Amino acid sequence: MQTLKKEQIQMRDPFVLRHEPEGCYYLYGSTDPDIWKSKGIGFDVYRSKDLEHWEGPFPAFRPEANFWSDKNYWAPEVHAYSGKYYMFATFKTDGVCRGTQVLIADHPLGPFVPHSDGPVTPRDWECLDGTLYVDGQGEPWMIFCHEWVQIVNGTICAIRLSPGLDKAIGQPIELFAARDAAWVEPVKNGLGYVTDGPFVHRCADGTLLLLWSSFRGGRYAQAIARSANGEIDGHWEHLPEPIYESDGGHGMIFRTFGGELLLALHTPNKTPLERAVFLPLVEQDGRLKLAE
Repeated sequence: MQTLKKEQIQMRDPFVLRHEPEGCYYLYGSTDPDIWKSKGIGFDVYRSKDLEHWEGPFPAFRPEANFWSDKNYWAPEVHAYSGKYYMFATFKTDGVCRGTQVLIADHPLGPFVPHSDGPVTPRDWECLDGTLYVDGQGEPWMIFCHEWVQIVNGTICAIRLSPGLDKAIGQPIELFAARDAAWVEPVKNGLGYVTDGPFVHRCADGTLLLLWSSFRGGRYAQAIARSANGEIDGHWEHLPEPIYESDGGHGMIFRTFGGELLLALHTPNKTPLERAVFLPLVEQDGRLKLAE
């Protein structure tokens, strides 16, 4: 198995799982060479002890012949939950709305297999980028995007999940829309406003933050929203400026074994140049900023 620097790995939507039992990190992402046009291959995963040298790729997911989706294999996240590993990933096929499905495995390397019966996002919504969130009562939710391609002003929504994470319960709630943030600018000559890549971070003081991405000045940007009541059903306050706007986004936050807080995102936002980067963060008084 080869060892690569992350700069050698083409990847969008990077997601890092810190795996305590092995003392290593697993790196997932959208790893098909062209996620926009080519037939979906699957998701690869890489493994590292130091976040610099990565073993791989390992085939984390490959679809069976009867799998419902054949394209747009996007944004896999893997969460340890109740003794298993759950992958939340986006899929699409012609005539079927894009959506996030839940897959399951016994180990971070996989192989991941379908767990939910197709997408757990609403079947008549174009959706993407589902992420797991467990609320203060220990109840699981999925936070996801309702796409601008269907509703023009994209939104970020949440829906309760079953205890087994295999289906949605009840109706989705809207957290906020892209245009709620003053910094967001339209794409495609004004056709719509993008919401991408939600990820929840709970600060040490209990503040709940939500990372998400959109566009400004034609470039992909990473932003942060803040819950006024510390839960997902509260009012979300938008910081006036993105935390990162150098044509990168779809981020997540993880803590190293040494205790350092890092923001993972991809940049530039152009195929096949996209690469994962890890940026040190400073957390203070319920806020985050890039370390100087």
